[in-house]
Amino acid sequence: MTVPMRARSRREAHRAATPLELFFDLCFVVAIAQAGRQLVHALAEGHWGHGVVGYLMLFFAVWWAWMNFSWFSSAYDTDDALYRVVTLLQIAGVLILAAGVPRAFAASDFGVVWFGFVVMRLAMVSQWLRAAYGSRGAERRTALSYAVGVTVCQVGWLGLLIVPAGDVVWVFVVVGALELAVPAVAERTWQTAWHPHHIAERYGLFLIIVLGETISAATVAVQSALDENDELGVLLPLAGGGLLLVFAAYWIYFAVPIHLHLRSNRQAFLWGYGHYLVYASAAAVGAGIEIAVEESVGSAHLSLRAASACVTVPAALFMFTVWLIHSRHQKRGLAQQLVLPVSSVAVLACTFAGESAVLAAGLVAAVTVAVGATLTARQGTALEG
Repeated sequence: MTVPMRARSRREAHRAATPLELFFDLCFVVAIAQAGRQLVHALAEGHWGHGVVGYLMLFFAVWWAWMNFSWFSSAYDTDDALYRVVTLLQIAGVLILAAGVPRAFAASDFGVVWFGFVVMRLAMVSQWLRAAYGSRGAERRTALSYAVGVTVCQVGWLGLLIVPAGDVVWVFVVVGALELAVPAVAERTWQTAWHPHHIAERYGLFLIIVLGETISAATVAVQSALDENDELGVLLPLAGGGLLLVFAAYWIYFAVPIHLHLRSNRQAFLWGYGHYLVYASAAAVGAGIEIAVEESVGSAHLSLRAASACVTVPAALFMFTVWLIHSRHQKRGLAQQLVLPVSSVAVLACTFAGESAVLAAGLVAAVTVAVGATLTARQGTALEG
């Protein structure tokens, strides 16, 4: 059973994520886990440039496919049979992409990744064409612009299969920039009817999934190291510090109701695009903890300080990026505004704390939450008085 695809209202009451959207998000964990696992292998072997660049490129592919669907579904979700089938097809695409991540990392062979991306993007194009069929005027032109833009970019990604391995990065930079430009160009005359509260919820739920993958990866690493080396005294501080970082990341992100800030495309696009660094850094914390565990038991080919940096750098980046695009819009007063930027610097400084680096970073994150909560409570008391 199908229904005409019509734009939903931005003022729709009680708009919430659907079970299909939650299932869609959950399946993306597979691709995120694969990218994180390859990052661990590369960094543990000391291949910093290859590991970081490869991780950022593949994470972009995963994040961008997720984002395309999320904003479309916020505006046009009909939840009928055809919509569900096409969404499930997109899920199949991300699973194909995930299967190709190891080969892309190890040998710059992007064939499977590209094919998985094709499956996802062609399904997305069909959704936009369906939206165009059900609309008129400027709204129809916007839907068609999206369909054409996504198709052109997908053709551009063919460069991954034909250029020399040394030029792959340039293909990502150029075509990635074109991908980011498609929404801005398509919505020049008509803004799609995304729902602020729904979008904020979707982004928050995806962060929870990313943090869940971080905890899972770190737990498996600690368990494996404990089974092989039985060094509980060494591993407990790493596990404790990592857990504090993840708990703090959750608390920091959800401390503000960001949907009140999303009033226009300009605000929403800057906020939405900035989440690439939020999600990538959150997932990288889990990879960093894995590397720190391997270094602590002598399985990684890098120094203690370098292993510590694998945790502290993404953790600091997460804090600063969340403040920059997310939290600062709801903070009041200089003290509240300074908490996260100062804490990000303090977390970076923990890199030099030797064997206690991860635990120290976790404690800094915990103090950050305590200070932020105290300042917020004081502000609330002052307003009541």
